Amino acid sequence: MTTLLPRLSFRQLLLLAFLLIAALLSAASLRSLFALEQLLGQSGEGARRAVAEAATAQLLHERSLAMERAARQYQVLGDALLRQRFEAAARDAAQALDRLEAAGLPPAPIAAWRDGLATLRGQLGGPGAMGADLGPVFRRLDALDAELAEAVRRAAEARNERLAAELDAGRIDLGRQVLAASAVALALAFAFGLWLARPLERLEAAVLALGENRLDQPIEIQGPRDVRALGRRLEWLRQRLAELDADQARFLRHVSHELKTPLAALREGVALLQEQVAGPLSEGQRQVARILQDNTAVLQRQIEDLLRYNAAAFAARRLERRPTELAGLLAALVEQQRLQWQARQLRVEILGGPLHAEVDAAQLGVALGNLLSNAIRFSPVGGGIRWQLAPRAGRACLELSDEGPGVAPADRARIFEPFYRGERQNPDAPRGSGIGLSIVQEIVAAHGGRVELLPASGDAPADPGAAPVTAAQAAGARFRIELPHALPNPT
Repeated sequence: MTTLLPRLSFRQLLLLAFLLIAALLSAASLRSLFALEQLLGQSGEGARRAVAEAATAQLLHERSLAMERAARQYQVLGDALLRQRFEAAARDAAQALDRLEAAGLPPAPIAAWRDGLATLRGQLGGPGAMGADLGPVFRRLDALDAELAEAVRRAAEARNERLAAELDAGRIDLGRQVLAASAVALALAFAFGLWLARPLERLEAAVLALGENRLDQPIEIQGPRDVRALGRRLEWLRQRLAELDADQARFLRHVSHELKTPLAALREGVALLQEQVAGPLSEGQRQVARILQDNTAVLQRQIEDLLRYNAAAFAARRLERRPTELAGLLAALVEQQRLQWQARQLRVEILGGPLHAEVDAAQLGVALGNLLSNAIRFSPVGGGIRWQLAPRAGRACLELSDEGPGVAPADRARIFEPFYRGERQNPDAPRGSGIGLSIVQEIVAAHGGRVELLPASGDAPADPGAAPVTAAQAAGARFRIELPHALPNPT
């Protein structure tokens, strides 16, 4: 059986489990039905037997009365027809006695009745038949009739008591059988449920590992035939994803080398032209050299941003999750960028916490650092930046709000697109590359979370647990990050 089960498919095993449980319960039900039919048959047979015995005892009493009438009339009239009537009633009484004896009634009153019948025949057949005193014999037969009727009643009661005892014993036995069958059925259902659910849990864990890019763990699923086949397909998918990640890493290295090397040579050549190493330049030539220098610098920044974005997206798929206290992580990021926000005379607050989650602290730090850097760049001098941390339905929720110009309505749908820069820019800060928020989305999505741009604080419903919102904060941008795997705060 143990060698046969892995050869079956999940559907076949499920059908086998249902058939086994149904067969067990059906067997118990059929056993109960047969036992009930047997007891009903015994009850019917006992009732018929009791009715027949009672009818026979009644017939015996009636025959004794008929015998007495015929015998007394014969003594008076001496008619032979009356004697024949007596003999006919006597034969019927003898047959009734035979049936009562066959039914198992006590033999003593039956034998006494037969003796009384023999005495009557002897008295009526003798020479003094006309003057014989038959009264004592018939009174004795009446007493015997009453005794036999009582015996019939006691026999019926005894059979009823035995049948009731058998019914009670059968009911108890059937109850035990039903309980045993139900317990075995539940045990089978529980065992099959565990045995069938275990490979499904492994499949779920394998799919979750693939979704979180844990590609270094081989997938091996035991269980039914089709589940094992699905596990082999997931293992093939894991190997294919690992190969694609390796190809992407090689591609990034090749692009970095193939683009940076000629770009460096181009910048070096432009620098030599500006230094007039190859000879003096005219004013127009110097302007061309400056244009070349500016565009090569822009091209280098764009190539570096592209490589940085792809490197960040690649690293986000290789997370190393550990329990992390998010308020402490934010405090460290705020301290790292202290020079930037102090230079703009900003106030940075961290409200809420402690809040723990299972995350890759390094990668999440990059995402949160990008958000903080973005808020610093867009905040006006002397403004404020606020972080708000709170658990929400098993998820860790982090909100960042600033007092900058916010996001234009036309930019809201595309704010997380790579290299997209909105129309509202801070004139006091250098123009960004447009990949910061894209990196944030990549890293948060790799953690199984989400990042969203919220409506302005003034348009959103008030949070009872949050700090009061100032008029300046109501006009800024608000971002919310929700992360799974929130952990209870250790006591």
